[in-house]
Amino acid sequence: MTAARATGSAGTATERVPLHGTALNGPLTELYERMRRDHGNVVPVEIAPGIEAWLVIGHRELLHLTRDEQYFSHDPRRWTPLRDGRVPADSPLMPLVGWRPALLFADGAQHRRMRSAVADALGRVNGHELIRTVRATAERLVAGFADQHRADLVAQYARVLPLQVVTELLGLDEESGPRLVETLTTIVAPTVAATGANKRMGQILLELIAWKKQRPGADLTSWLLEHPVGLSDEEVLHNLVVIIVAGNNTTVNWIASTTQILLTDPAFRSSLAHGHLTVDDALDLVLWRQPPTQNFPGRYATRDLRLGGQDIRAGDMLILGLAGANADPEVLPEDGRPVVGNRSHLAFGAGPHTCPAQDPARLITRTAVDTLRHRLPDLEIAVPEEQLPWITSPWSKGLAGLPVRFSAPQLAADAPAPPPPPLHQWPTAPDSPPGDRR
Repeated sequence: MTAARATGSAGTATERVPLHGTALNGPLTELYERMRRDHGNVVPVEIAPGIEAWLVIGHRELLHLTRDEQYFSHDPRRWTPLRDGRVPADSPLMPLVGWRPALLFADGAQHRRMRSAVADALGRVNGHELIRTVRATAERLVAGFADQHRADLVAQYARVLPLQVVTELLGLDEESGPRLVETLTTIVAPTVAATGANKRMGQILLELIAWKKQRPGADLTSWLLEHPVGLSDEEVLHNLVVIIVAGNNTTVNWIASTTQILLTDPAFRSSLAHGHLTVDDALDLVLWRQPPTQNFPGRYATRDLRLGGQDIRAGDMLILGLAGANADPEVLPEDGRPVVGNRSHLAFGAGPHTCPAQDPARLITRTAVDTLRHRLPDLEIAVPEEQLPWITSPWSKGLAGLPVRFSAPQLAADAPAPPPPPLHQWPTAPDSPPGDRR
């Protein structure tokens, strides 16, 4: 790991750890150990050449950061490099840090207003109907590569499944759905092309909003439009963008990483096969070890302050180091054992901006992984684990591919679906204790 030398927020020369380029290529646990040793729990970083920020990897400091809106705002228009014109409009950073009239970029009453609409809309999704949609999509994808007895479970499964499911949740038709899927595939890549794709996605969603105002249905778009808080069309558009972009990449990485653990950790796979652990345990282990989003932007200091031994200036960006905070020695078992059966991780954030979509994301991921286990029971990784390819950005490190092989696929026969439960009922795994969700 190399360090860039830049002028720190306090005006002194500071060694800043680069989060761009190849910085996240190595083992994340070693990276965070070095960061903590060299800088403490708040690390001076560089998220693009010459663009500075602070990465918060202390569990206690991250909770303070996420809970105190008086000192840490969500509005990127406060960000000094953006106000100084040092971040160009076509920067790959902008799709995630550019201001939008959406819940992710608002504070206080405005945030609560928009969050209530988004949370209520997500709460109206019928859990069992969603399971059926995910399972049908998963079965179709598995059947598509079953005859080949090998597949790339990222390109042919994890990256495709959430996108196809979300188009149904949004209420897109058979023509617009694939257009959105193609566009989103470009947006999640940290390149300049993401900016143009972002505009195409906006146009698709504006067309969808206009259609749903005339023909409302049982979908997220219609529920946001009709919510009593009275979101404008622009607010509906940008909250849909947040749901899609933030939720899709997270679910892709969660499916891929959980499958990777099941294929590369024989003890864990055996415990799962013999009923000692559940798929939900595997999901939570991934959230502790390698959250689908390792670093999440951003908070912006509203005044000069001191955090984790560092002098922060008003207008500085602070990044939620979710993976680093989960690896904080203060919260991990002293004996080094994996954290299983514990959902106090920070993979979904904390405070008033905790991710409102974690229940459907868990349901989609669990169903996707379970379908693979049952349809491809002799599934095994096709390359040495150290040869697996990765995609990195300042925000995440996710599998670029997961080559597998199998010999005896067990494809599903058509079967009648069970009746749907009442609205707002989120099904848990059969062996999960009631109410054990966060």
